[in-house]
Amino acid sequence: MRQAEITRNTLETQITVRLDLDGNGRGQFATGVPFLDHMLDQIARHGLIDLEVEAKGDLHIDAHHTVEDIGITLGQALAKAWGDKKGLTRYGHAYVPLDEALSRVVIDLSGRPGLEFNVDFTRASIGQFDVDLVREFFQGLVNHAGMTLHIDNLRGVNAHHQAETVFKAFGRALRMAATPDSRMAGAMPSTKGTL
Repeated sequence: MRQAEITRNTLETQITVRLDLDGNGRGQFATGVPFLDHMLDQIARHGLIDLEVEAKGDLHIDAHHTVEDIGITLGQALAKAWGDKKGLTRYGHAYVPLDEALSRVVIDLSGRPGLEFNVDFTRASIGQFDVDLVREFFQGLVNHAGMTLHIDNLRGVNAHHQAETVFKAFGRALRMAATPDSRMAGAMPSTKGTL
């Protein structure tokens, strides 16, 4: 049962994340940030994770706290769902194109938070969504999931396409890394004996 439910309540946000790593890619999202809902759906669909996210935040200020705290809560839920990581593949990678845009994402479920984020968005916002929040989302996620994450947008002209390829590639890479490896026979995928 690789499932988790995490609730995070602060003075700025109230967030609940439910996920099933062995799902079918079903998503249900009510964050108050429509573009983020669309991106979370990419993670669920391409990661084959059943994912539900409910959030209420101080959107009258801006979307920063909501987006960052959803990343934090999702990271906590992932860490809970995969547990001690015994038998997991551990590493995952994906290249995903969308028309002119191409992104690469590489993951190590290392237990050490680290983010390398190389996305030069071609504009500052996608509709009402500030593209700076993409990095904030993933920073919160890696800090609380304990993963090393490299995100590179290799090319792109349309900022929506750039962002979408990043989230799709993250979903695909996450799916690979979190998949049990039958040859590991429940062993820890590390010479240290822990992750």
